[in-house]
Amino acid sequence: MLGPVILAASRSDRMRRFVSAAPGTKQVVDRFIAGETVEDVIPIVEDITGRGLEVTLDVVGEDITTVEQSYAARDAYLELIGRLKELGLGARAEMSVKLSMFGQALEGGHELALANVRPVVEAAAEIGTTVTLDAEDHTTLDSMFAIHQELRKDFPQTGCVIQAYLFRTEEDARRLAADGSRVRIVKGAYKEPASVAIQDKPEIDKAYVRIMKILMDGEGYPMIGSHDPRLISIGQELARRAGRKLDEYEFQMLYGIRSEEQNRLAAEGHRMRVYTAYGTDWYGYFMRRLAEKPANLLFFARSILTKG
Repeated sequence: MLGPVILAASRSDRMRRFVSAAPGTKQVVDRFIAGETVEDVIPIVEDITGRGLEVTLDVVGEDITTVEQSYAARDAYLELIGRLKELGLGARAEMSVKLSMFGQALEGGHELALANVRPVVEAAAEIGTTVTLDAEDHTTLDSMFAIHQELRKDFPQTGCVIQAYLFRTEEDARRLAADGSRVRIVKGAYKEPASVAIQDKPEIDKAYVRIMKILMDGEGYPMIGSHDPRLISIGQELARRAGRKLDEYEFQMLYGIRSEEQNRLAAEGHRMRVYTAYGTDWYGYFMRRLAEKPANLLFFARSILTKG
């Protein structure tokens, strides 16, 4: 299996240097990363929302090592929200944040991450949008869920992410569905041990379906993060059986992947949100995209063999 190998490489400084220097890297990175600055990403947001889709924006760069970097991450999101406000895009664009980028892994990280993310959530609410807390590796989740619970006291629209491959997730889904939260379900894109995560892909898919059903039957707002046609079809059927209207759940896909399917779902009246990442520290995000699908890796391998 290449996926675990690629995920291990996502933490390697040596591989980071090699990939960054490869001649074809930029061509592939540009497929998944919408630019390096706010000014790069705004035209893309305008294009996506102009086609009837919605956006969630991720400023990449979770591998920070200093408190000052966590403040810079907070300020990058506040800058983004300011530009969305100026352009009147708040209603169609939300934010996704990784708490590691806000200092979660540093000393006193739980309190630091909460202090950094709160002004971002507040600013998002002021322009009519919200924030979703991305899930990272399993060691961070108790802290993420605690911060999510704390933020929802004042901002109940704050969302979070659950990962189908973790054994704990069905229990998390029942709790969150009953609580009426906004919940994005994904398969999971971190290298996790067999003690905490399902390793077999068909079994992960089965878990994904079970969790989708919990969310669709619950009181919250499910966000189905998948490019898998079969899972999307099952999600539609589960929503129908649960009596949900088209605006009572949504689908989410990554920028640069299955764009025609994104447009098709939106044309059918579904809420379709495009997860759009930007920023200079793209390596970890990029490697996880390669690990998720072999076709992405083949595309990259062909590109780095191209000279110039």
